[in-house]
Amino acid sequence: MRRNNETATSPRPGLSLAWDEGRVLAVDQRVLPHEHRVLRLETVDQLVDAITSLAVRGAPAIGLAGALGVALSAHRHTSDGRTDEASVKADAARLSAARPTAVNLAWAVHRAVGRLADGPQAVLAEAMAMLEEDATANRTAVVRAADLVQSLAPDWPVRLLTHCNTGRLATAAVGTALGAIIELHERGRVAEVLVDETRPLLQGARLTAWELGEAGVPYRLCVDSAAAAAMARGMVDCVLVGADRIAANGDVANKIGTYGLAVAAARHGIPFVIVAPESSWDRELADGSGIVVEERDSSEVTEFAGVEAAPAGAAVFNPAFDVTPAELITAIVSEAQVFRPHGSHSTSYPGEVSA
Repeated sequence: MRRNNETATSPRPGLSLAWDEGRVLAVDQRVLPHEHRVLRLETVDQLVDAITSLAVRGAPAIGLAGALGVALSAHRHTSDGRTDEASVKADAARLSAARPTAVNLAWAVHRAVGRLADGPQAVLAEAMAMLEEDATANRTAVVRAADLVQSLAPDWPVRLLTHCNTGRLATAAVGTALGAIIELHERGRVAEVLVDETRPLLQGARLTAWELGEAGVPYRLCVDSAAAAAMARGMVDCVLVGADRIAANGDVANKIGTYGLAVAAARHGIPFVIVAPESSWDRELADGSGIVVEERDSSEVTEFAGVEAAPAGAAVFNPAFDVTPAELITAIVSEAQVFRPHGSHSTSYPGEVSA
């Protein structure tokens, strides 16, 4: 029997989020690739749980879900034309706190709350506008990133490496780094993509491999610890990843394991490119030292598929993200710019913006 937060109704093809008559529809990323389940989220509590449990994940996607959550709350707390703004703002605070590292969440929630005085339909309109803007921004960014990769890697077709999931599941549509990879494939420029499994929750193995397979892009999975060896063996021409928060100087918080990839890429002279929307920038932070890194439940590490894989009581260090210093990053590509952090080890690119 279908639970009350599940539905056979789905967002439009290619989308991971949608609004449906007072409910938020979201593809449940916890059960992919084996099951395509769509959640029908009717309360802010359900939406917060979906974000914290990673049913909805990816920095742009959780921001957009947060904005839709504000619209959901505004509709639930409006009666006889009057909106209980205090209750909506309390819900907004809970949404913003659901995951602390990705700046997109607080940014999108704050923007949606800014329309609260105009009523629930205005809040919904703002949230829907953000979905459209994200899709448009992604389309622009992936073309810019693909152009950049073509300038950085002279031998074609290229061997690419990516980490975590930055495709349409993590955004409103198209994707960021994974979108750029698919764009390069459509240009006939990709020989192969190495996909990090992305421990401990396997977003690479479960989600990125699934998206690449759907797009017909040739790929191989590798354990995270094999990536540096692949670089040493000349199997990688460029690393493409996303970002959850970018500081003003270009330091980047992204899925745990990204920093190690950047160190290895720098050691082997391989371009390391970030693709992320402008909404992932936090220019109030001077550098990455101020980024709050979420730590998650120990069971994600001590268990595998529900089976204990570590000694009982084992202590665990389980950060969801790490911070990559700007000096290790070749370029950060958004819909608006190609940003070159000062001191990057990479070669120049026409039209770049430097720190």
